[in-house]
Amino acid sequence: MKKKSSYRAERTNKAWLYLLPALFFILVFNVYPLIRTFYMSVHNNNIMNPTYVGFQNFPIVLNDKLFRLAMKNTLIYSVTVVPLSIIISMFIALILNEKIKGDKFFETIFFIPYLTSVIAVGIVFRYLFNGKYGFINHMLSFVGIGPIDFLNNPDYNMLAAIIFGVWNALAFNIIVILSGLRGIDESYYKIADTFGASGWEQFKKITLPQLTSIITFLFLTSFISAFKVYNQIFALFNGKAGVGNRLITAVFYIYRKFYVEYRYGQAMAAAVLLFLFLLVLTFAQRKIIKMISR
Repeated sequence: MKKKSSYRAERTNKAWLYLLPALFFILVFNVYPLIRTFYMSVHNNNIMNPTYVGFQNFPIVLNDKLFRLAMKNTLIYSVTVVPLSIIISMFIALILNEKIKGDKFFETIFFIPYLTSVIAVGIVFRYLFNGKYGFINHMLSFVGIGPIDFLNNPDYNMLAAIIFGVWNALAFNIIVILSGLRGIDESYYKIADTFGASGWEQFKKITLPQLTSIITFLFLTSFISAFKVYNQIFALFNGKAGVGNRLITAVFYIYRKFYVEYRYGQAMAAAVLLFLFLLVLTFAQRKIIKMISR
């Protein structure tokens, strides 16, 4: 009796032929730059005639006060923006999922920021945060607060960046969570209603467990994006890392080392350290989320 062979797409030459264009671009624009980054990190700062120096660049970067400040700022930004944006997105998605009047209109409104240039939005936020005529200070004046110079006072630079970062992350998060909510079988809620479960109990026992994979995905991707924050800071502070580089982030530090100071080896060493940190953080997040979801 002949043994049945299971079909596997990766065993067929035609499948690899279709994948070839995508694999080519992944190799050229993802894999090669990563290998090149590791290569440059163990060479000196002479890009035309690189000399192997081993791991000498790494202690220099780790002992740099500016790098430590950049990692501290990036960590504060990430652990603040990511949870806040997901919680607010969950709240908005739950409202939109209730079949309210004009829900399609509101979905479109919330999704528009995802399609808008970060630089363009950053210019708008610069006007909103303006210490003299900004709309945010105008609203704060009604409750007796301010005026606050978010952009020129270093004590408020991080707050401005966090507000902008949360707003910028909402669009994508809302759409993803909303798609997850609409994929939950409504019969679960009908049975819960029959047994008299409250709205909070239904959310805790049905909604959250059903959204575990989506929330895990959002946390992983959002933290990676937050640790690579650059465009938001650049747009909000007109190409600067806040007042006196007080808001410098990891990517801003790499940019500064590479394009301003021309210390290519040190810049790539910082990039490798950021990559390793994100790798460890991603594995740690997955473990923590699995433990919580049990």
